[in-house]
Amino acid sequence: MTFAEVLDAQWDGYAERHRNKANLLIHIVTVPLVWFAALQVFGGLVLMLLGVGGLKMWLYAAILITLALVAQRQGNAMEQVKAAAPSNPKDFAIHAVAEQFVTFPRFVLTGGWLRNLQGA
Repeated sequence: MTFAEVLDAQWDGYAERHRNKANLLIHIVTVPLVWFAALQVFGGLVLMLLGVGGLKMWLYAAILITLALVAQRQGNAMEQVKAAAPSNPKDFAIHAVAEQFVTFPRFVLTGGWLRNLQGA
């Protein structure tokens, strides 16, 4: 699946798969944590290129991303309508990046998150 196909597939029915209040709150906290961790990855890369470390930043970023995605998985498990699980690690990575950086922010910016929170 291409990135664009993943985005289309995620967006189709995203609101139906994100109706549980706890899951919505988990996502609104953890998605920005993933963004912060992504900045740490880039910061760590810059530090490594400068020869002044950066490995600790990568470790912290990996821990933060892992915790955020585990929390999101727990939140998604609370939903009545479940998303199909990715079939392999590559699909998981593509789906995770798409959701964290495009699909969930789009859901928030279009008002879907707030509508679903109010309706929960």
